[in-house]
Amino acid sequence: MKIALIMVLLAGVVGPATAADKAMTPQQQRMTSCNQQATSQTLKGDDRKLYMSNCLKNSRSAPGEKSLTPQQQKMKTCNAQAGRQTLTGDARKTFISNCLKKQTG
Repeated sequence: MKIALIMVLLAGVVGPATAADKAMTPQQQRMTSCNQQATSQTLKGDDRKLYMSNCLKNSRSAPGEKSLTPQQQKMKTCNAQAGRQTLTGDARKTFISNCLKKQTG
């Protein structure tokens, strides 16, 4: 019993040292980066799966670069449209609200 415990403890000490010695591949870096971003956004379930899928497919960006969620992309598009129309105040809020509803449905 004591021998098994000692082996487990040694594996815990030796294991991380050898893992740290290996350089991560670009795909592993991307996976780590996407996972950290999804965690920082507190995404769960299907939202997290979709985010991870989109993040990992976004091969044009550097591994540390943040990709937008679908909702963030909608907001960006609607905000840009409102900016082109130089909308402000309540008119801008109403436009963005209607724009997001159109894109959702």
